[in-house]
Amino acid sequence: MSSITDTGIRDDQVSRWFTEHVDGARGPLRFDRIAGGRSNLTYLVTGADDTRWVLRRPPLGMAHSRAHDVLREAEVLDRLRGTAVPAPRVVGTCDDDAVTGAPFFVMNHIDGVVLRDPETVAATVPADRRPAVASALVQALAVLHAVDPRDVGWGGLADRDDYVARQLRRWSTNWAQDRVRVLDDIGRAHDRLLERIPRQGAARIVHGDFRLDNCLFKPDGAIGGILDWELTTVGDPLADLGQLLAYWAQPGDEVCALENPPTRVAGFPTRDALVEQYLAAARPNTVPDIDFYIAYNWWKIACIVEGVYTRTLRGAMGSTDRSPESFGAQAERLAAQAWRYAQRL
Repeated sequence: MSSITDTGIRDDQVSRWFTEHVDGARGPLRFDRIAGGRSNLTYLVTGADDTRWVLRRPPLGMAHSRAHDVLREAEVLDRLRGTAVPAPRVVGTCDDDAVTGAPFFVMNHIDGVVLRDPETVAATVPADRRPAVASALVQALAVLHAVDPRDVGWGGLADRDDYVARQLRRWSTNWAQDRVRVLDDIGRAHDRLLERIPRQGAARIVHGDFRLDNCLFKPDGAIGGILDWELTTVGDPLADLGQLLAYWAQPGDEVCALENPPTRVAGFPTRDALVEQYLAAARPNTVPDIDFYIAYNWWKIACIVEGVYTRTLRGAMGSTDRSPESFGAQAERLAAQAWRYAQRL
């Protein structure tokens, strides 16, 4: 029933679930793993009439880890329905582990391209259109941050002003409790960041993993959908800006958050230009301490990649295109980068 063998999908059971719960689904169904994500596993599902959907489930062996709660991700997307935020639409959820070994949800398929590497950028976005792509990205972030959490049912978190402290505690705990080694730079950077947390402004929806390659772009350069909402919560929106800047590699950067960053090609604006565009669109009351949020995100990315290293060592990610050792070396570079940035604060 499927052209591939993937231990994350039980073809027969999932196909039956689809035909019973997803409008318009007709078998036989084809399941193809979508490359790119290193956290939740993502599959393109194609029906007999070529209708397509996207299925998200947790990594193998981690069905109930909070950091990979796909049903929570589906809830986030449901909250955003009806807002101006470009996001996929959930068409079904399944909390029965018997279907494929873990909870999962299904969303509509959005046509578009993910600008995952320089080769894709070169093939799909001419150099003179790259500033418009960057502008669309920044504008989409500003649109997300313009949504009042109270208007989408998140009033309970809207009055909290300790987002960064909570995130430092969360990621540090995750790293300490589920690791195969100790990276001193992660610990040092954490302590320095904890001492220098800026005062938080108005709470907004924080995507938690906002970057160029987590968006689908249409041929005209507009964003068809923002992807990967598993880390979304309510808190300090500047954390998203810092994340975008940490991932936004420029020519000449010695350390990059991605192994083959899509933005390190001609035509894209600088990080400083992105900051100017965001501040013009979001209009914060005070000039924020952007350097802190960049340092914080280098640290968080180091924690995430170290977690990927641990999971690949244990086989929780199934078949991947990279070795555990490559993730381990990357995590070391990122941890050192986080400490360098933290020392400047």
